[in-house]
Amino acid sequence: MKTLALHVCKQFTSESISEITALGNGLINDTFLVKAETAIFVLQRINTQVFPKPDQIMENLRLLNEQSKKKSNKSGDLIIPDFIRTLDQQACYLDECGRYWRALAFVENTITKEQISHQKEAEQVGFALGRFHCLLSDVDIALFHDTLPGFHITPEYYLHYQTVEKQLPEPKYSIKSQQCKDFITNFHPKINVLEDAKNKGLLVQRMIHGDPKLNNFLFDKDSNKIVSLIDLDTVKPGLVHYDIADCLRSCCHKVPENTFDIGLCKIILNSYLQQTSAFFTEHDYDFLYPAIELIPFELGLRFFTDYLQGNRYFKVDSKEQNLDRALAQFQLCDNIGKQEQEIRQLIYGASC
Repeated sequence: MKTLALHVCKQFTSESISEITALGNGLINDTFLVKAETAIFVLQRINTQVFPKPDQIMENLRLLNEQSKKKSNKSGDLIIPDFIRTLDQQACYLDECGRYWRALAFVENTITKEQISHQKEAEQVGFALGRFHCLLSDVDIALFHDTLPGFHITPEYYLHYQTVEKQLPEPKYSIKSQQCKDFITNFHPKINVLEDAKNKGLLVQRMIHGDPKLNNFLFDKDSNKIVSLIDLDTVKPGLVHYDIADCLRSCCHKVPENTFDIGLCKIILNSYLQQTSAFFTEHDYDFLYPAIELIPFELGLRFFTDYLQGNRYFKVDSKEQNLDRALAQFQLCDNIGKQEQEIRQLIYGASC
């Protein structure tokens, strides 16, 4: 793969390449950090099974950069990494095997984190996601492409799950598989809550990140402040509830017990809502808890469906990794439900 990556690098720069290393632990794209003579950049192979229209991703990224530069009026505001064109001025490089590659500016002197270690980091996460939503709160969402139709639409994931399950040849479920299946059946009555609110006009679509898990925030090494959000392929019109809920799922998931850290939730929510209070409505607050509970269920459903299909979507290291991932998310969802009253109190306390 590195030999191929070296060839691809030459499409974006005429400089000598000194080092190519794998970067991050994303489950979708192959990502490398490239060091050239005078520059460092990120090289990615776009997974076209997930993103079948790479040109739309790149157009969204261009629009996102334009909007953030127009709206941002503070030095030190969030950096939206721009893409680097090929030597012949294309947004992507299409190799001989039909694979799409793109290069992105590298935000230097930054690190990612896999878990929050203290309160200040939690405050930064809430601030950064809230600021991201503020930067895009009044943008015309019609300008952007929906690069993942159906993404974060839980009822559609459920219908897909049902289709997959019916097509299985007399499935014999293991204990863990049966636990997943039972949880899906029991949670099913709640899956339409956000989409129903959207269809009734109680919630409106805005621009969302789509995948604001903790390791998609870049912390400055010196100040420990968040300076950028990365992995922007999933930026699209949607409900900001999906973003803040997914962020909380990622940051507040206590592994290996699969419980929800309500203390961290409070810090992140308070910081986030300080940024978004200018455009949040009463209904936005009302549907925060249902979103927080729904998102781990949705991800668990996706993991379990992918497991049943033979692990086609998410990268895995073992045959049952997606099954284990699904069960962990369902256990997290169950624990969130047990803390519903406390979480709702946090939300309405922060909104006052």
